[in-house]
Amino acid sequence: QVQLVESGGGLVEAGGSLRLSCAASRSILSIMGWFRQAPGKQRELVAAITSGGSTNYADSVKGRFTISRDISKNTVYLQMNSLKPEDTAIYYCNALYKNWDPVFDDWGQGTQVTVSS
Repeated sequence: QVQLVESGGGLVEAGGSLRLSCAASRSILSIMGWFRQAPGKQRELVAAITSGGSTNYADSVKGRFTISRDISKNTVYLQMNSLKPEDTAIYYCNALYKNWDPVFDDWGQGTQVTVSS
């Protein structure tokens, strides 16, 4: 079982930026994604990246978030700019199947992002 450790969250004012990191315990060559779960809402996929670097974004974050990965470091990043209060959530990473379903059942603790208005 791969361990995924998210970090980089925090409290930021609206319009600010944060960079999240997801470190894997071993190499993962599959599609990787960032999810988020806000209080009272279902977990949603916000960004994904293939091993070749192709990316996809949810409409709600398109143009503001950028996903990237460093395969040599087994790490995936999420650069979040122009943050809004509605971006407040716990952010998680996971590997993805081609149908965008998450691979690993163990989601880890995630990293909390709080955006104040």
